[in-house]
Amino acid sequence: MSDPGLLVLDSVTRMDESHRGKVLVAGSHGGVYAAYLAALGRLRGVILNDAGVGKEDAGIGGLSYLDEAGIAAATVAHDSARIGDGGDMLARGVISHVNRRAAALGCAPGLACADCARLLMQAEVPQEDPPPKRESRFRLRAGPGEPEIWGIDSASLVTPDDKDKILIVGSHGQLLGGRPETALKYDAVAAVYNDAGCGIDGAGTSRLPTLDARGIAGATVAHHSARIGDARSSWETGIVTYVNETATRMGAKPGMTAQALAARIATAWGGRRG
Repeated sequence: MSDPGLLVLDSVTRMDESHRGKVLVAGSHGGVYAAYLAALGRLRGVILNDAGVGKEDAGIGGLSYLDEAGIAAATVAHDSARIGDGGDMLARGVISHVNRRAAALGCAPGLACADCARLLMQAEVPQEDPPPKRESRFRLRAGPGEPEIWGIDSASLVTPDDKDKILIVGSHGQLLGGRPETALKYDAVAAVYNDAGCGIDGAGTSRLPTLDARGIAGATVAHHSARIGDARSSWETGIVTYVNETATRMGAKPGMTAQALAARIATAWGGRRG
């Protein structure tokens, strides 16, 4: 599908002012944080990945938010196309959920992603500012002699100052477009993601081996244990599903709570520093 009104990205964080008024197919999850970023772009329509839907339907929670923001939106099934890969979503994604505005344009579950995108071209561009979103970066814990533990709702919020921190990240665990450099923008002690239901091709955990190559402990929590796009939820209720070799050497293992994993890594890191 080639159309100047269509924008295909691996993440909603890659948008800029020139994208206003387009229909976006993005590899991001369909949670509220990703929807908020999409709404800031004043798009005509949005298609995201349902990330396995998950705890409290968080993987599609952005659909109602986008309805409120005046944007027609849909998600593709996580087992039909890779999360974090906009091109794959356009090529083989199958629609799983739609909001009221998208349904009014003829979008429905079972439709091909490309066909839904064509229908969204009929939507109007919103003129009002989107509903506000709460703070998305916050400190969770700080102990003497240990790395601080921070929650960030999106991997896009990582900074160079995070090199000595453990990061609880609301984002999915898939490399954007399969590119290794997108595993984590800057080095950190550890990064814990949401597995997004793993999905087709095991996409929800592909960051982990890439983090190993950089000596960064990596893990994912189950999508049904924590709301995707919500680092507080990962911290409070997340249960670990996958860990990389670096995390394993530090004592992390599947089945732990996110808090227990972070504590184990913090202790191991403190011992190495000492």
